[in-house]
Amino acid sequence: MKISTKGRYALRVMLDLAVNGTGQYIPLKEVAARQEITLKYLEQVINLLKKSGFVQSYRGNAGGYRLAKEPAAYTLGDILRAAEGSLAPVACLEEEENQCLRSGYCPTLSFWNGLNKVINDYVDSVTLQNLVDERNALIGNDFSI
Repeated sequence: MKISTKGRYALRVMLDLAVNGTGQYIPLKEVAARQEITLKYLEQVINLLKKSGFVQSYRGNAGGYRLAKEPAAYTLGDILRAAEGSLAPVACLEEEENQCLRSGYCPTLSFWNGLNKVINDYVDSVTLQNLVDERNALIGNDFSI
C-alpha cells in the first residue's frame, strides 16, 4: 500500500484547518500558501473532504473552509479513506465480501487479512488531534541556546 499525494495532502489540509481554526472560515488560498500546494490541486482534495462531511464551506467575501467537528473526532484512517478509498493492501480485500475465486484455498489470504487489520487498526487509532498535539510539541521545542 502506498498513500498517494491526494491522501497526504488531505491530512495536511485537515491539520492546517485544525491548527489555524478559530471557528471562522479559512480561505483555501491561505491554506494553499501555507502548505505550498497549488490551489487547483487543493480544490480537488477539499472537495473530497467536503463530500465526506469533514469540512464545511461558506461562499462569499468571508468564505472558506473549516472543520465540521473537533479534531479529536477525526481518525487519520477516516481522512485517508476519504481521499484514497480502501486502504487494503490487496484488491481481494477491498470489498466487504472477498470476491476472489481463490479465497477458499489461498495460502496467503490470512497474511493479507492480518496486514489489512494492522493497517486499519493503526490509522484508526490516531486522531487529527494527535497530529495537532505532535505539531504543537515540535513547535514548542523550537528554541536555541
